[in-house]
Amino acid sequence: MAEQYMVGVIGGVIASLLGFVFLYCNSLIRFRGQRKLNRAASMEFPKKNSVNKTGSEGVGTADIIIVGAGVAGAALAYSLGKDGRRVRAIERDLNAPNRMACESLIPGGYLKLIELGLEDCVDEIGAQRLLGYTLYKDGKEAHVSFPLEKSQSHVAGRTFHNGRFVQSLRKKVASLHNVSLEQGTVTSLIEENGIVKGVQYKSESGQVLTACASLTIICDGCFSNLRRSLYSPKVDIPSYFVGFILTNCNLPIKNYGAIIVAHPSPIVFSPISSTEIRCMVNVPSEQVPSVSNGEMACYLKTQVAPKVLPELYDSFISAIEKKGNIRIAPNKIMAAAPHLTPGALLIGDALNMRHAITGGGMTVALSDVVILRDLIRPLHDLSDAFTVSKYLESFYTLRKPMSSTINILANVLQKIFSASSNPAMENLQHTFLGYMRLGGMFSYGASAMLCGLCPRPLSLAFHFLFIAMYGVGRLLLPFPSPKRLWDGAKLLWVASSILLPYIYSEGIRQMFFPLTVPAYYRTPPKKSPKKSFMH
Repeated sequence: MAEQYMVGVIGGVIASLLGFVFLYCNSLIRFRGQRKLNRAASMEFPKKNSVNKTGSEGVGTADIIIVGAGVAGAALAYSLGKDGRRVRAIERDLNAPNRMACESLIPGGYLKLIELGLEDCVDEIGAQRLLGYTLYKDGKEAHVSFPLEKSQSHVAGRTFHNGRFVQSLRKKVASLHNVSLEQGTVTSLIEENGIVKGVQYKSESGQVLTACASLTIICDGCFSNLRRSLYSPKVDIPSYFVGFILTNCNLPIKNYGAIIVAHPSPIVFSPISSTEIRCMVNVPSEQVPSVSNGEMACYLKTQVAPKVLPELYDSFISAIEKKGNIRIAPNKIMAAAPHLTPGALLIGDALNMRHAITGGGMTVALSDVVILRDLIRPLHDLSDAFTVSKYLESFYTLRKPMSSTINILANVLQKIFSASSNPAMENLQHTFLGYMRLGGMFSYGASAMLCGLCPRPLSLAFHFLFIAMYGVGRLLLPFPSPKRLWDGAKLLWVASSILLPYIYSEGIRQMFFPLTVPAYYRTPPKKSPKKSFMH
């Protein structure tokens, strides 16, 4: 441990010189970005819009159409409705979702819920407080506690059944008289002269209908069928999560999840109710056994179960043997690179996805909602689609601090944790766990980024530099040798080959130099003297 601290202190002196410059620039960027959002949010916005009560509502009476009423869609519909907008939200299935994704909300996401006035949606669904994770590898452990010391006592992560949370959000949406929430399957966008005018959808009864609005916001999730109508993204599926629920057991530390870094598959445990623990096993895409013929159960029993913590082993085996308990979901990675389309906008998983190992997806989605709400708030007239689209282009830059930080951390960590057979990757795993065990200033910043409390790309680069220096230092101790120098060089090479492609895909300019992006300075278009948003 003394050697670890020596490496950390020496590395800290060098890294701090670079870090000072990085963090100063980062503070300037964050200050200007937040000032822009605050200025937009503080501008006058309409309050008198409501659904026409005199007769049957026409399909074109909404100001904004939202496709999808999951976490992002429901939160956005509520926030825009609270601002007085007439919103039509169309959701494929209004029954409670039965899925194992989106069951973890890190503290940064909970703060976004507070900003949206939706924090009560986690109060009555059996949500469990999440204060951090414990990492396990080769009999050693590292505690990653979320840095919540300066936050109010109720601020923490939350884990829960996704369906309960989504239904709680939809209930809030349904409470607003100027928001229409209906069940229907959107089949296509209605375009006219390059402008999206609305959507065509099939109602619950099977009737084909159209709905028109000045702005259509698409947030129909990771399986979006409208995404390719606006742009053609590259979607990567590096692995699948094999999930099931454990009962009659407890995790070693209350309010802490557990991540076991093991070969062939890292394992994540999170409490989703007072009596249930969600287990998710990360299996590489090319190695996914079949569930129907029993190969998956055999794989879990023989390859994964021996790595499970002793106190969870019996419940783990029982859960595998329970009929219909095993479910599989793809871990999709997709960078946000949309083509601007007047009259339409993408948010949430329809726009951008990252690996689910850190549970940051809902936090990115809710952050998107907050930013978009604040950008739309001062707009009195949405009818000029080209002007509004040009103004909302700034959304894609303003979202980068949160989205890129969480995306890169999730994608990098899944790659490191999933490759134990590679000696260089093995060194990276030990480096990361050793770094987090140092505690104090060493792990505080890293855990703050992991939980969404420090969404700063420059801080991310600083910590990766620091971790790399720590990793090389621990390989060179007690004294350098040719083999140790070679191992250190391989570690740097492997770490760079993992990190840099993800930084590039997120956009170097938008991440680190947002002030040079013209869209960053866009201001709300002036109110037209001939058209008024007020009704």
